[in-house]
Amino acid sequence: MKTDIEIAKSANMKNICEISNKLNIKDEYLEQYGKYKAKISNNIMKEINKNKDGKIILVTSINPTPLGEGKTTISIGLADALNKIGKKSILALREPSLGPVFGIKGGAAGGGYSQVVPMEDINLHFTGDIHAITTANNLISAVIDNHIFQGNELKFEKVIWKRCMDLNDRQLRKIETGLSGEKNLKPREDGFDITVASEIMAILCLSNDIRDLEEKVANIVVGYNDKNEEIKVKDLKIEGSIAVLLKDAIKPNLVQTLENNPALIHGGPFANIAHGCNSIIATKMAMKMGEYVVTEAGFGADLGAEKFLDIKCRKANIFPSIAVCVATIKALKYHGGVEKDKVTLENLEALKKGIKNLLKHVNNLQEVYGLNVIVAINRFSHDTDREIELLSNELKRIGIQVSLVESFSKGGVGAEDLAHKIIELSNKNQTQKFAYELDIPIKDKILKIAQKIYGADSVEYEESANKQIADLEKRGYGNLPVCIAKTQYSLSDDPKNLECNTPFNIHVKEVKLRSGAGFIVVLTGKVMTMPGLPKIPNAEKIKLDEEGQIIGLF
Repeated sequence: MKTDIEIAKSANMKNICEISNKLNIKDEYLEQYGKYKAKISNNIMKEINKNKDGKIILVTSINPTPLGEGKTTISIGLADALNKIGKKSILALREPSLGPVFGIKGGAAGGGYSQVVPMEDINLHFTGDIHAITTANNLISAVIDNHIFQGNELKFEKVIWKRCMDLNDRQLRKIETGLSGEKNLKPREDGFDITVASEIMAILCLSNDIRDLEEKVANIVVGYNDKNEEIKVKDLKIEGSIAVLLKDAIKPNLVQTLENNPALIHGGPFANIAHGCNSIIATKMAMKMGEYVVTEAGFGADLGAEKFLDIKCRKANIFPSIAVCVATIKALKYHGGVEKDKVTLENLEALKKGIKNLLKHVNNLQEVYGLNVIVAINRFSHDTDREIELLSNELKRIGIQVSLVESFSKGGVGAEDLAHKIIELSNKNQTQKFAYELDIPIKDKILKIAQKIYGADSVEYEESANKQIADLEKRGYGNLPVCIAKTQYSLSDDPKNLECNTPFNIHVKEVKLRSGAGFIVVLTGKVMTMPGLPKIPNAEKIKLDEEGQIIGLF
């Protein structure tokens, strides 16, 4: 079979104006970036707000293997399948980060015959949104240090705002700045987060419009003065400049699938260290333009889906009509104790053990959130008939709807069974629930997620985290939702504890305020907000051929 990039390059892409015509977007709202990409002006919402809301289909998954389980591939295939059977469906996805593109996990444009195109552009610089977020984040850092250099009128005693960049670089997790020896320059400890973990990224994704974004940016706490009082971006008087830098980035990007169906790709926070879903603006825009909006939440349902529901849905006042939980045979064997280099070999015993991971996620979606749920088995060529039969029968035996999906190799037609079942299930009644209430103490929120969603016994806190929580509640932030930063590979906070067969606790090491975005980040285990590169990164494989064409990009 051809590689992803070979398939993408042979695509019969249509001019982006043809794609926008499918959505009845007037020329005045379309800002073209060449032939195949465009931004949609947010002014369109004034015109389409009267339209009936389309149904949200949330695509999530079990805990993945290091290479992921194909949520994006399933999402794209499903959107194509819905359009193929006569339903007006729109994709609403996140933008890829350059960190995993050049690292190990790869891009986020789908795979095989279920891709969004132009995939090279989408996976690399795209329309510059992430670069704009990086610049906005670092402007705040530059102004903070300049303010201190120029006399420190605000009396900065502690700076908590970090710089960022959109690459995996563990060397920058903790650094010393201001070492040039210039007069009045104050050396201090600093560090970098990856851009997709920046609060600016979260704010862009959780804002309703540019003025809402500006207000949220103004409320970011960047440090504390000598009286331990908060210093915010608005005290630096630069929220207007940040809004100017993000005036184009806040507009959703329009591209297409290989089957020429519309896709809005906008915003890209990680789900293990941020809230992990595309922008509210893009989701709501898609809801006003289509009957069905297919969107995904990053990593497993314990991370992405939990944050989509408990953070994004609360803030946007939306809720899915159904959740699709993606599972792969190889990942289930991985969670059944098989080493990752042997997951392609048939192992029915490990598969039986690993199904427990899938059932936990399905139960969470059904019981904790009240959602209609269907399991999509993302088929790989190495899956055996006996393995597929075992998994399908086990799910049917306990009354869980299941669909075998082959969109990677067949495109939309490979997801038609899933599309038909989703239409039926999305019409069934469901109860809208959340994992916790907002008006309970921060620790109670964390405990509810740990016990309900992860299956943990309890939560343990480092003493510094206890003090941080007490301080946040004292300052009036106790009613914010919590965004738990945790490994994606396990229901626990230990990436090696895949089976979770014995009782475990969640270990909280640090708690951070995101006052602009409107949530609290809870760091657990050994999770990092600046990832590192593997021994052999994808960067070694990506290059230009003799004709100047990109090769090695998956």
